[in-house]
Amino acid sequence: MIKFLVILLGTLTSIALAKDEISIPFTEENARYWQYISDQTMGGISNGQAVLDKDGDMIFARLTGNVSTANNGGFIQIRTTFSFVDLINSDKNLLGVRLNTRGNGETYHIFIRTSEDRSYRDFYSATFTANENWEIVDLPFTKFKHRYSNKSLDGNDIRTFGIVAYGRDFFSDVSVSEITFYD
Repeated sequence: MIKFLVILLGTLTSIALAKDEISIPFTEENARYWQYISDQTMGGISNGQAVLDKDGDMIFARLTGNVSTANNGGFIQIRTTFSFVDLINSDKNLLGVRLNTRGNGETYHIFIRTSEDRSYRDFYSATFTANENWEIVDLPFTKFKHRYSNKSLDGNDIRTFGIVAYGRDFFSDVSVSEITFYD
């Protein structure tokens, strides 16, 4: 296992472009562009870790730990930054995100920020359940809700993407092997 201990320094490089999708698999190379963050950065007491692991030939990120709402906390996450500006042409309209995931049957969140969002509290979110067997989860951008407004998410304007255990006291165990943005 390789721990995600490196500070986010650049943008993802292992991105596969297909006609109707942008696929981002977890690899040893791009793991360095993901950052583990917990509510301890703001006084919370949640603790956990993110590691890179393997299931046969498949490499995946695994986020585990105890989420606690004590001290105004309540999250652990892995997050990356990227931009599709140089990857797609203007006629591509991203409609959603697809995850290959498994976990412990709990509900998890995807937090997305765009260039319009100005604060770490300003984001779009959608939830998914990570069951014990690997499965594909589709999250159309129409299901993402902005925290403070009724704005719609423009998938072409994504700047940060987080996989988050959030909002209640529980044990997190969620794995993701690939993230695909589709149109």
